[in-house]
Amino acid sequence: MLLSAAALSSAALASGCAGAGTQLRYWSLFTGGDGDTMKRMLADYRATHPGVGLEDVTLEWGDRYYTKLAMAAAAERAPDVAILHLGRLPAFAQGGLIDPIRPDLLQQAGIGSQHFPDGLWRRSHYRDQLFAVPLDTHPFVMYYNVEICREAGLLDEQDRLRPLVGPEGVRAALRAAKEVTGSYGLLVESAGDGVVPWRLFWTLYRQLGGDLLTPDGTRSALDDAKLTRVLEFVQSLSRDGLASTGMDADAAIALFSSERAGFFWQGEWEVQTFIEAQIPFSMTPFPGVFGPPFAEADSHAFVLPHQPERTGNRHRMTYEFVASLLRNSTMWAEGGHIPAYLPVTNSDEYARMVPQSLYRSVIDDVQLDPEVWFAGSGSRLWTDMTAVVGPVMDGRMSVRQGAAEIRELVQQLLDTPNPVA
Repeated sequence: MLLSAAALSSAALASGCAGAGTQLRYWSLFTGGDGDTMKRMLADYRATHPGVGLEDVTLEWGDRYYTKLAMAAAAERAPDVAILHLGRLPAFAQGGLIDPIRPDLLQQAGIGSQHFPDGLWRRSHYRDQLFAVPLDTHPFVMYYNVEICREAGLLDEQDRLRPLVGPEGVRAALRAAKEVTGSYGLLVESAGDGVVPWRLFWTLYRQLGGDLLTPDGTRSALDDAKLTRVLEFVQSLSRDGLASTGMDADAAIALFSSERAGFFWQGEWEVQTFIEAQIPFSMTPFPGVFGPPFAEADSHAFVLPHQPERTGNRHRMTYEFVASLLRNSTMWAEGGHIPAYLPVTNSDEYARMVPQSLYRSVIDDVQLDPEVWFAGSGSRLWTDMTAVVGPVMDGRMSVRQGAAEIRELVQQLLDTPNPVA
């Protein structure tokens, strides 16, 4: 278990918050730049709520975090509030590991459905009950080097990237950038232990209107023609020398920071990495390769891990804690995430935040995972799909074999019972 620098030990709670009327425990999975930003937000909360003794714990991202959160809820040792990816909500709600959100207490804290995009608010429910309050959306986006793209003739009169439309529009831009760099047009993770191959696949497959599962989530709905079209496109980029091959995330980030490529495809959370590298970069929503510029995304959200009893001032202060962080989420946006709280997202202050605000439109059409237990950030769906799509991207697996393995793994996941139900 990794405690954040801002976390308070029991001794600190006793000495530093003596006389505090309310004690709150909060778990998150934010490390790196995200973690530093969250620490500042929590420091602001402590400064404005001196009567609350807040203990915050940071755990390692991925399955380890969700395993510990599930175990704590099952053992009735859960924190008062925690971060959960919305893609993980069906598994936790079905398993009784999180408690419903009370809309009346949320309203008393000044927060309601009108403060969030419709799609995110809908995904915060399970079987018509509210189980989460969204903090952000973190979509798959496109980074580009402004100077390289300017030399390649890809910018408009405002020095912004012209829209890349269709497979050939994207390929032409990558080709033009490669002619400038002499090395890469596009850097993209296709190897290692990351999950970009899944995120890229889901982005392109959803642009084609493809569904993974039937609406009830019980049967495969894979479309062979759309599946093949996506795999053929991603493989063609490396085969034709337009994209990197066999590269993990760290290598791709380092090479883009060294200005070795015109484009980089990844989640938006690397924005501070490239700001600190002092390179001339900007960002856009992922291009519409096969249709609308949809992009894979997930959402961090606040949830109430199961406790046998939630009453009194402590429970009410949990809602005030969530409301306070939402109102302060302009700070959260600095790290690249799109705030879910619309009063912030629609504010002039956020609009002046460049490049972070340049892909804000994605929040209106987020392409979250199917609503099943094996989906969501760091899930089996992500890792299993990446293990197939990555080799296809690199040309180490044929499109035909990749399509067959995807069909097989989706069926295997459907046949596996929810382990936390």
